[in-house]
Amino acid sequence: MSYETIRVETDARGVARLTLNRPEKHNALSALMIAELTNAARALGADPSVRVVVLAAEGESFCAGGDLGWMRDQIGADADTRATEATRLAMMLQALNTCPKPVIGRVQGNAFGGGVGMMAVCDVAIGAASARFGLTETKLGLIPATIGPYVLARMGEALARRVFMSARLFGADEAVRLQLLARSVPLAALDDAIEAEVTPYLACAPGAVAEAKALARRLGPAIDDAVIAQTIAALVARWESPEAVEGIGAFFERRKPVWA
Repeated sequence: MSYETIRVETDARGVARLTLNRPEKHNALSALMIAELTNAARALGADPSVRVVVLAAEGESFCAGGDLGWMRDQIGADADTRATEATRLAMMLQALNTCPKPVIGRVQGNAFGGGVGMMAVCDVAIGAASARFGLTETKLGLIPATIGPYVLARMGEALARRVFMSARLFGADEAVRLQLLARSVPLAALDDAIEAEVTPYLACAPGAVAEAKALARRLGPAIDDAVIAQTIAALVARWESPEAVEGIGAFFERRKPVWA
C-alpha cells in the first residue's frame, strides 16, 4: 500500500517501521495523515509477519501536533463535519493504542500537543535527550481532548496535571519523570536504544505478546467507546468556542491572543 504522508517498511525479522513523513510541516497531523495512520495501524496489526512496530518520524520534529490548517478548517465547519473529523482523530489514536503488536516510539525530536498523544499510545517510547515536549493546546484556546485518555493512562492523573493545562514546555529528563518517556538518550544512541527494546520481542510467542498487551489494556484505565465519545464531544465544543476562534486566529495573524 502506498502512502503520501507516512512510510511503512518491514525488515526480514518482522520489525515494521511506521514513519511520519511530513518533515517540512514538522509531521503535523493533517486529515490525510490521520487517515493513513489509521489504515497503517490496522494493516500492521492484522499482518501475521509483523512482530514489532517502531513508530518514528523524519526530520527535526517527531510531531508538532495537529496541523493548524486542519484545525482552522474545523473552526469554520458545521457541527457534523467537526464531529466527523474529531472522530477520525480519536479512532487513529485508538487504532495505534490497540494495535496487537508492541509499538515502540522512536522520538528523535520535539513533540507538542497531539505529538505527545502519539507518544502516549506507544507501549514504550525512547526519546532523544535534546527533544522538548508540551501539551500546548490551551495556548490556542483548545484542550488536549482526544489524546487525554492516553496521556492520563501513561502519566497518571497526578503527574499529568503538572503539564496538562499549562502548555509549558519540558525537556526529555522531565518527560522521563512524567513517565511519558521510558528513558532519554543522546540522539546518536537512539537507534541502539530502540533495538534494545525491539530484540526481546523476537524471542517471544507473537500470540502471547498480543494477548498480554490486550490484557494489560483491559486491566488499565478504561478507554472505551464511552470515554472516546466524551473526548470527541469535548473537542468539538472547544472548536466551537470563542477562545478557539481567537487563539487560532491570533496564531495565523502572528499576534498574541487577547488573554496573553
